Amino acid sequence: MKKMKYVLVTGGVVSGLGKGVTASSIGLLLKECGLRVTSIKIDPYLNKDAGTMSPFEHGEVFVLDDGGEVDLDLGNYERFLDVQLTSDNNITTGKIYQFVLDKERKGDYLGKTVQVVPHITDAIQEWIERVAMIPVDGKEGPADVCVIELGGTIGDIESMPFIEALGQFSCRVGVGNFCLIHVSLVPVLNVVGEQKTKPTQHSVRGLRGLGLAPNILACRSTMALDDNVKEKLSQFCHVSAEHIITLYDVPNIWHIPLLLRDQKAHEAIFKVLNLPCITEEPSLMEWTTRAAICDKLHEPVRIAIVGKYTGLSDTYLSILKALLHASFACGKKLIVDWVPASDLEDMTEIENLDAYKAAWKLLKSADGVLVPGGFGDRGVQGKILAAKHARENRIPFLGICLGMQIAVIEFARSVLGLKDANSTEFDPNTRNPCVIFMPEGSKTHKGGTMRLGSRRTYFQVSDCKSVKLYGNRRFIDERHRHRYEVNPDMVARLENAGLSFTGKDQTGQRMEIIELPDHPYYIGVQFHPEFKSRPGKPSALFLGLIGAACGQLNAVLQPGLESQEKVKCETVNCPSNKNPNQNGYATKPTNIITDAVYSYCNGVHS
Repeated sequence: MKKMKYVLVTGGVVSGLGKGVTASSIGLLLKECGLRVTSIKIDPYLNKDAGTMSPFEHGEVFVLDDGGEVDLDLGNYERFLDVQLTSDNNITTGKIYQFVLDKERKGDYLGKTVQVVPHITDAIQEWIERVAMIPVDGKEGPADVCVIELGGTIGDIESMPFIEALGQFSCRVGVGNFCLIHVSLVPVLNVVGEQKTKPTQHSVRGLRGLGLAPNILACRSTMALDDNVKEKLSQFCHVSAEHIITLYDVPNIWHIPLLLRDQKAHEAIFKVLNLPCITEEPSLMEWTTRAAICDKLHEPVRIAIVGKYTGLSDTYLSILKALLHASFACGKKLIVDWVPASDLEDMTEIENLDAYKAAWKLLKSADGVLVPGGFGDRGVQGKILAAKHARENRIPFLGICLGMQIAVIEFARSVLGLKDANSTEFDPNTRNPCVIFMPEGSKTHKGGTMRLGSRRTYFQVSDCKSVKLYGNRRFIDERHRHRYEVNPDMVARLENAGLSFTGKDQTGQRMEIIELPDHPYYIGVQFHPEFKSRPGKPSALFLGLIGAACGQLNAVLQPGLESQEKVKCETVNCPSNKNPNQNGYATKPTNIITDAVYSYCNGVHS
């Protein structure tokens, strides 16, 4: 049986250096070399999972197929590697301690004193080894390499048990099976313009003092490291200069894997992991093309995101990525206008007129409107006003989770004339409850009690935009995260007034998709389609929103997307000739998703 190889990514100096994107890019690079890759994220906080944490503190809660509420970096792993992870791929202090305490209560430790070392540290190592063997790419058997990201920065007190466990783990798996990549900051002082190595030196010294020695340094900086800076880091950090990589500022994150490839990061990793048999060079052709196109897009498409957490973009990270994937597919430059939902409300007009006018100006100038999910009543009235504006002015609209619920509430108020129509989440005593607490939900426990994970939606209408966007399939599987849902007792009245419920669950009692048939694009969904969007494979509903916003919806909805036509580029190694046939032609699907690649090709070589 082959031995698993492990790549550990740690961070130093400051948080927010992009360890998640770095770990994802490393995984992608190894995958492009022909290896099968899996990922684990370690979060040292005491919470069992990210489900009950504030978006302002933690950013987005990413939801997996199995219902796991996990750190947003697992979203990066899934998007970069195109894999389906499980909740066990996210390790937290809470999970580890609960696991150990449950064993202690059962008497598994035979009366021993349960301690951080060895019981907690052993549990961490056993968890890593067990989860690393679970295939996540749809193939049988374990992966070749497991990329582990340790959250936080070296020196954090809550990370200490994990550092100790990983130090023991490196000895346990042996030399040649463990590679440590330390992501650190090399700041440039504006006063003198000099790249300063001291923060990284201290960070590596701290790491060594805890029993771990980095094999590779990935240095974040505004520009590429000077050779003398690399030599200095090599001398003081005991890392070969060839194993010091610069992750300098780039226009978009799709350049990061290319930076790693160009600096031969994969060769350094192979050397540490004793993988000389790997000969396949990572071409990353699609990523190269994608990064180049993204930099050159200039025709804008403006999407207004109307939410309550607009001050922190990480709260809507997967939504931003899904919009980016879709706008790239349509050949447009995405411009997101953040509209604080509460700023659209009448009270803001009284208290802060400038903020009110600014919010409405952004909303009215947008090509499309997106209302994302959320919890709590702050800003709900503003979201309702945004949905009404989009409905009445025929502006493309996509409502997700709460966004769908407020669209139903707005329709009931404006079209049915039910002025007090509401969700029982916001008004428990409403006489017209359009949205109700789901029957099996818990009102006493918050963590893990929502309707979570991948659930099936069956289309009820054969001729509607959503079914066409999904390729005329009979059903779809998308990820959910909600406690409230549309009241089935109200559905008949809403449908009679013109609101179409085009998607329902297998019982027919849960409303999953709404549409306005006579609107250019007005769709609401109870699920979260953003979680399954991928670069090159954008979410269908986001593609529809962007397509409608830039006048390309008919092209997105057109039948025969898989029909083929022949195109040719005379330039050697052009992306459009990735798989030429015997006549030198590439087979190109007549699909809007690929048009941007070929128009880029023509623009470069014309």
